[in-house]
Formats: sequence, C-alpha cells, structure tokens
Amino acid sequence: MSVKTTCAYCGVGCGVLADVGPNGVAIKGDPDHPANFGRLCSKGSALGETLGTEGRLLAPQIGDRSAGWDEALDLVADKFSAAIAEHGPDSVAFYVSGQLLTEDYYVINKLAKGFVGTANIDTNSRLCMASTVVGHKRAFGTDTVPGLYTDLEEADTVVLVGSNLAWCHPVLYQRLAAAKAARPEMRVINVDPRRTATCDLADLHLRIAPGGDVALFNHLLTEISERGLVDEAYLAEAVSGFEAALDAARADDVSETGLSDADLATFVDMWLANEKTVTVFSQGVNQSTSGVDKVNSIINCHLATGRIGKAGMGPLSVTGQPNAMGGREVGGLANTLACHLDIENTDHSKAVQDFWNAPVMPAAQGLKAIDMFDAVERGDIKALWVICTNPAQSLPDADRVRAAIKGCDFVVVSDMYDTTDTAQVADVVLPASGWGEKFGTVTNSDRLISRQRALRAAPGKTRHDWEIICGVARRMGFGEAFNYHGPAEIFREHAALSGIAAAFNKDFDISGLAEISDDDYETFTPQHWPVSAVKTGGRFFGDRKFFTEDGRARMVAVSHKPLAQATDEDRPYRLNTGRIRDQWHTMTRTGQTGRLTQHMGEPFLEIHPEDALKLGLAAATLAKVDSPHGSAILRVMISDKVTQGEVFAPLHWTEDTCPTGRVNALVAPKVDKLSGQPESKATPVEISPYKAAWYGFAVSAEKPSAKTDYWARARTTVGWQVELGHNEVPEDWESFAQDVFGLSHVDIMSVNGAKPGSARIAFQRDGQVLAALFAAPTPVEVSRQFVGNAIGSEVPILAGRPGANQPDPGPTLCACFNVGANTILRAIETQNLASVEEIGAALEAGTNCGSCRPEISAILAGAHLKTAAE
Repeated sequence: MSVKTTCAYCGVGCGVLADVGPNGVAIKGDPDHPANFGRLCSKGSALGETLGTEGRLLAPQIGDRSAGWDEALDLVADKFSAAIAEHGPDSVAFYVSGQLLTEDYYVINKLAKGFVGTANIDTNSRLCMASTVVGHKRAFGTDTVPGLYTDLEEADTVVLVGSNLAWCHPVLYQRLAAAKAARPEMRVINVDPRRTATCDLADLHLRIAPGGDVALFNHLLTEISERGLVDEAYLAEAVSGFEAALDAARADDVSETGLSDADLATFVDMWLANEKTVTVFSQGVNQSTSGVDKVNSIINCHLATGRIGKAGMGPLSVTGQPNAMGGREVGGLANTLACHLDIENTDHSKAVQDFWNAPVMPAAQGLKAIDMFDAVERGDIKALWVICTNPAQSLPDADRVRAAIKGCDFVVVSDMYDTTDTAQVADVVLPASGWGEKFGTVTNSDRLISRQRALRAAPGKTRHDWEIICGVARRMGFGEAFNYHGPAEIFREHAALSGIAAAFNKDFDISGLAEISDDDYETFTPQHWPVSAVKTGGRFFGDRKFFTEDGRARMVAVSHKPLAQATDEDRPYRLNTGRIRDQWHTMTRTGQTGRLTQHMGEPFLEIHPEDALKLGLAAATLAKVDSPHGSAILRVMISDKVTQGEVFAPLHWTEDTCPTGRVNALVAPKVDKLSGQPESKATPVEISPYKAAWYGFAVSAEKPSAKTDYWARARTTVGWQVELGHNEVPEDWESFAQDVFGLSHVDIMSVNGAKPGSARIAFQRDGQVLAALFAAPTPVEVSRQFVGNAIGSEVPILAGRPGANQPDPGPTLCACFNVGANTILRAIETQNLASVEEIGAALEAGTNCGSCRPEISAILAGAHLKTAAE
C-alpha cells in the first residue's frame, strides 16, 4: 500500500510516498509534490525507522501509574475548571506546537480563546518565527508570505540571511543548488557569522557581526537611494513611510556589521545588479531582541525597489516547523485570533465569537511563551497544558523553566513519550498519536496546504490530539461546540471562518474549501492558499494592493540596536545555538534511529583555534560552559568556521540523552519587545576546560545508564552508544562497566592499559558481543562505527578497529546511504574521482538530500591538496 503524506519535520513541507508492507515502511520523496519534487533530506528519508513503539507511552499516566482515559480526562477537566472558577480564566495556560496538525491547532485555540476565555495560549513557534509575523504585519497589514518556492529557481540573485539552508532546510538548498547549476550566472550571497555548509554554494559569504543585520540592510537602502534606484512610481502608488525609513537608514552606522568596505561594496553591487532578487531569512534574523526590525529592514529594501509580488523576487521567510504556518493561520499565538484576525480588534473578536457561538472572548493579548513561564514560576498559572512540545528543554533559561513547571499546581502533557524533560515533571501525561498515525493538514513556508495521512492505526490506547482536546472540552461543559466526528469536519469549519476573516480585508481565505466533502478531503492534493472565489494560489502583492487600511505597504524606520547582553571579562565569548544536519528539536523522533546519530552523536562546542589555544582546550576534550543561567559540559570541536570570540553549540540534547548538554539552559531569556521572540544566538558565556581523569566510549545491545559527570547516549544501528567523561578513575573497571550495562552472568574479556584511566572490557554471551567499554586518559580513539556494529557479532571488538582485511568506513558522513568519510576518501584515491558528482555516482553519497555535499567537497579538496603536495 502506497500512501501520499507530508514530512514530519521542517517548514519546507516535503511530500512523502510511504510504502507500507509486512516488513515495515519504505520512504521516498513524492515526485508530484510541489515542495520537493521527489527530494527528501536525511531526516525525512529515515521516517520509516522512527515508527516503532519502543518507549512509547501507550496509556494515560497519572503520577507514576497508568490510568484509563475517562479518569485522566475527568481529572484534567476538573482541575482546569476548578482553577478557572476560583482564579479566573487567565489562571490557566496552554503551550502548544508547530508540529500539531491544523485541525488539532484549531480546536485547542477555539477551546482556549472562545470557551475558557483566555488568550494564554502560545506555541513553540514563538521561538521560531514570531518576529516575522510582526514584521509582516507592520509592512503588509497581515502576516503574508508574498512569494513562492519557485522564486528561488527564477531569481538571478538569492541572498540568505541567518539561514544555514543546507542543514536546516536541505531540500530548498538542493532546489537552489540545482537552479544555480542550471544557470551558473545566478548569484548566491550568504550572510552568517559562521561559515556553514551553505557557504559551499555562495559566491559571497558575509561574516556579519552578531546583530548587525539592520545596519547591513539600512546601508543597502541608503545605497539604493544614492544610486538612484528607488522605484519612485511604485512608492507613489503603493508604499508609505519611505522618507522616514531612509532617514533612519542614513543615520545608522554600517560599521556595526563588522564587514570590510570591499565586502559591503560587493554585497550592494550584487543585490542591485538584478531585479530578480530573493532575500531568504530564518532564525539568525528572527531569534534576536531586534528580530522584528531585522525583518522590516529586509522588506524595506524590496519595497523601495518594487522587488516584490513578481516571479523571482521578494522576501521569503523559511519556517522551522512542519505546521508553524498552520498555527499562524488558526491564531496559535497569544497575540492573534484565528484566520489572521486581530485579538484586540473588537469587531474581529465579535465576528469570531458569533461564528463559534462562544460564551466569552479575551479582550487583550495573552502571555507570550517567556512571559507565560514566568507567570507559571510566580504561581499565577494554576493549571498548564503542554501539547506536542518540550519547553523544559527548548525554552531559554531551561533549568528555571523546568523548575517552574515542576512547581505548578497542575500540569498535563500530551506527548508520544513520557521521557521528555517536560513530561518528567507533569502530573498527567496523555498518550498522543504521532506522524504516520494522524490525519489532517499542514501548511508549509510558502503557503502550501498538504495532507498528512495515517500509515497505521494509533498504537495502544493513544488518541489523536483533536480527540483529546475535544474530550476535555466536553467534560468542561462545552460539548455542543466540540462534537466533531473527524478532522475533515474541523477543517471545513476552519475554512468557513476564513471567509469571514476575508470580509475584514485579511489575506488568509480558504473559504473555497468550506464545503469540501469527506472524500475530497481524503484525496486532497497540495494547494497554495488563498482558495476562494476571488483568488486561488499564486503570489501576493503583484497588484500593488496590501492589507492595510489604505491598501498601501509600510516601510518602517528601523535602526541598529545593540545585542541585549554585552560580553565582559568574566564572560568574554558569545554563544550561538542552532540545529545540526540530522537531528530535529529535542530528538524525540530523530533520536529513535541510529542512522541519524552517526554523523554527530553528541553535543559539542565549536570554537576558534586561537580561542581554544588560549583556554587550553584540545580537540575532542571536554569544555565547561557557564552563563548566569546555567552550565553545560560539551565536546570540544576546534574550527575556524566560527570567528574568534564566538562559539556555537547545537540545541538538541535533553536530560535523557545528555544531562550536561542541555544548551538552552545557558541561553538568556531576553526577547524582542514587539514579538516576544528570544535572542537565542548571542548569550555571553565563560568557557574553561573540564578536567577529566578519563574519557570513555561504550556500546551495548540494551540501553546503557551512566552516572559520570559527562555522558551522551545515542542509538546505533544495532544498539546503543554512550560517550563518557569523569573526574575520578573507577576503582574497579569491570564493576563500573557492569553497572553501566546492567549485565551479570556473562563472559568478560578485559585489557587494562599501562596508564591510569585506561581499560578495554567486552561482555559476551555464547560468543556474541553484548557490550564493550573503552576508557583512556585522553579522548578515546576507536572506530566508533566498527565498535557499534560489532554488537551481536563475534568479531574481536577489543581491538577497537576492523582488521586489515576489513576497511574502516570511518565516521558517517552521508546519513542517507550510510557512507563513511574513509570510504569516500578511499574511493577518491583508488578510483581517481575528481568531483562531488563522480563520488555520488560511485558511492551514492550526496545524491539524495545533498546536505552532505559540502563535507564531501571538503574531503575532495583535502585529498587533492595532499596529492598536489606530494
């Protein structure tokens, strides 16, 4: 059985073909889907490997015991109702997710805003694109994405700002790379403090100073005016605010960018050389205390030149989550209403209340994410419902957030797993269905609505989120408004409400789908909104009409603002956080497959060689990182991809995977005053060596457990691995290893090294390897792929490397086809491969999602450099 569905991960919204058979689910890209045309990234390609039920929560849990649905839902409804009755509707809060389906999102917003009567509902999308929402509304009157993905292929210049597209949106990166390969004259500019994989495609890399984006685009706007390239006719007809925006731009200091005059001149020349220019921006823009101003500084340049609303041009925000756009459409943020209506507009509020036949509506904005958990900490929030997200790990100042949640009077979490940092401190955990089990819709970054479809029945007693929400709503006395029979009925209601919003001159209108039948909903093919009698699909603003009261766009006067916190003698380094290639958020799903942990299996600190030398940090040792908010211990990765004084750490690890790697515990909860989005990329930190007495690497068939100062656990393709570090050497290595693996009555082979802190121990039964530990006073040097794959075999594992007749593939570089770095290097040398394309033809590496191609290119360059030197 082949099922067309949509990927569970980023906002690209790739179509997936899932072939469901007796031996599992085979995944490939949908060649007919307009987001990806058959391409998938490493994460999407591995979706079939994440569908197991090991570790899943399969029944409601109250405290430490399993419970029935009636008991659990009764308790949730009673606790929320009691809090509302005693303390008012604003004593409860809901924190939801851009991974919910639109139908789930719609009903929880309807419950909170229309029936509970609180706007205290916010979403983890606050951490992702809230600044873009405000920037769009300031410029266009609504949160409108003007263009389409096809603009990337039709542009002559593409500027990427704060976006590691190659790793965070790999399929869009591959679309752009293919377009550039077909038209080599296309120019790509990458604006990023780090040299990321995306730079492999760039003609110009601007290593901008953190926070310097407004100064850069204000300089561009000034140059647009100085060179006489302002589209005066366009401004006269369609734009207000030009003079004030230009005055602010002229007054700004371009030196805040940290860029050379030559780089600035090249950037301006390249941006202005082609009318067909697209500026793509993402978290490097949004996650800032001046994120909204950054967005508007970019939009200002497009408005001043009229480069918007036509093919191959315009600003394009790429979102981080599969349904962050759908959440915006249903009013998922605390400061919005459904269908892009405004929560503080009484006419809008009354229209929604009448449509819902709701008893009450909030009169003001609710608590945004950071403020919400501050209120939880103060005790103002008496009951909290977290759905499909993990704020105890993902929010800034995460240790304080976790403590606040733990101290809340009543907390309910809906999730697939009860092992998340948030579920671990909840009173009730409700088992929710996940990708491959749910039915509904999602909207991607260019307004494309697609279906997610189930591949199997939800396991155990799990339920869909909309069912759980409606079950609580009915028990709270709101049954008539929440008696839905399925997601199609919810979608029809959502579409009908959008028609009412359109009457208020709002952009989001899918009223053409308000009468969609169940059968047509089931067979629904991807469709860009709007879908109405007036307009279907396409770009916005080509008609020079905007969604403001006078129909004119607004250029906004913005100025550079310093980062929220300055570095100082105590904390001289600035921490940037973000994603890595093969992981997603807090690894609840991606962590289920060993294929995705082999590229980067533990948290790390990327630091410049000069800074590492000054601090006494050697490669692969451990570093302690401290901020006023928390501490972390991370693996040292020395690299000139970061500049001196700046460090980078990925954000994925949790209490269950690496307790000292919870990087968001370091991040300061400083937010943009307009959007409430945190500045997650600029926290001052102190760095020092962690003085380990020994380092370890262990593998096992069963999940290991460690009590060392540092440990990072991950799945392998046949079991588990754990990296270790501690400040004291165990008295008895065998006893220590048995505790880690939980093994007894097994055969033990061990070799103790001559140096303290050295040991190699293997555990076998009937000749098969069950587990092994390698310890050394310096970072352990073994072939991790060989050792990991030895579990369950009879190979001599203690050597730590394959024999001479068994080539070591090296660390995994291409996760899609499990190709190691050494395999690629050998192929280059033995087959005289001279290009990334030839390597792909020989090994398949880099031929699927392509996000490993920059690394393949680096290996190729190194091999050729070595040959030239010889």
